[in-house]
Amino acid sequence: MSKVTHRQRELARNALGLPNEMSKSYRNIYVAGRGASRSDWEAMVKSGLAVCDPPTPRGFVWFYLTRAGAELALNRGESLCSEDFQAEEQS
Repeated sequence: MSKVTHRQRELARNALGLPNEMSKSYRNIYVAGRGASRSDWEAMVKSGLAVCDPPTPRGFVWFYLTRAGAELALNRGESLCSEDFQAEEQS
């Protein structure tokens, strides 16, 4: 299984809306401009842990975790909302 840095794991947890009272993800999106978080996300895309849309005219990129990437972000007792990964499961 792929490894992520501490910072990448923090970004992935943010994309999933964790932590929260339900201990379950409720989204799967992270919008990044230029900067450190974007390079961390680009590394996750390269590793197959995330995918992204093309940059907007203003340079923002929408990143989404793959199920594998999302699972690396979970703590014990947390789960993923399957609705956020339906398209991946259908392909």
